Amino acid sequence: MTAELKSSLVSAIESAAAQAGLVLVSATQSTGTDDRTTAIFQLGLKGGEGAGKTLKLELTDGFDFDKTHLLPEMTAHLAGEAKRLRNPRPECYVTLGGIPLSFGEFEWPFHRSTSGADTYIVHGTIELADGSDHKLHAKLAASVTVTFAEIVPAMEQPYAESFVYNAIRKTVDFGQLEFVKSGNRQPVPVTTRFYSRWQKKFLFTETDDNERLRYLLSKVYWLSGVLGANKPVWIADGRDAQYLNTTEAELLRMAGHEAGEGLVVLNGEFAAATPALMARAAEYQAMLDAALDFTKPKFNESMRSGHANM
Repeated sequence: MTAELKSSLVSAIESAAAQAGLVLVSATQSTGTDDRTTAIFQLGLKGGEGAGKTLKLELTDGFDFDKTHLLPEMTAHLAGEAKRLRNPRPECYVTLGGIPLSFGEFEWPFHRSTSGADTYIVHGTIELADGSDHKLHAKLAASVTVTFAEIVPAMEQPYAESFVYNAIRKTVDFGQLEFVKSGNRQPVPVTTRFYSRWQKKFLFTETDDNERLRYLLSKVYWLSGVLGANKPVWIADGRDAQYLNTTEAELLRMAGHEAGEGLVVLNGEFAAATPALMARAAEYQAMLDAALDFTKPKFNESMRSGHANM
């Protein structure tokens, strides 16, 4: 821990992390994309649980979150991170189309665009996480307009990570991100289409019970069964609830139903894959193949033949 970071921010993070059942593993200083100094914290679970697994929290150095409009969301973020750290792969998520993704290399906090556009930018990478070694990924540049940023309490990781990750998942659902072995950053515009000013909440996907059920089983199949050696994954994740426009309680209710059907083993808010679910491997591989095919650019053969309408 550097002397520069032995400060009120470190003390505040240690205190907030402890309340969430986390410990501060390390604190270092870095320089952000726009040359701002950032503080990088690695957080782990107390008591050695989840040994070797940490999650990164990167903030503007000196950021003060001990304020009425900032502290509740920081507390909720850390509580969520504590539960995700109990997942076999805390950095992994699944899309509604059935694509397992690993999120990493995000360079928080947001920085102002250097291209002259009136936007904030955060860079990151998603990788296809289906247990294969194909190195397919997408480098990202998620952007938020200055006007849209006014609804965010702070342009820092704890206040933006959920909606940015969900906007990325939704952009994959739209087929607008391509998975490649090398390539340039691809844009992810986080716009007002993902936010209801009337309801004052983010809205990504309108789903019904069947779609949510399919999502939950896909999540448990990939994150518990394929990637997690059948260890349980957190079902009542608020990030998933936001993505699916539902509640944590509804996700738990549906998981409970599937436990009764023998497809998952439910323990509190966590569910593990059963042999019956893993027997559906061909079904989930077909969903994955179809979803990946949807993300691939399609060449219009009529244009090759000169038949396009001009």
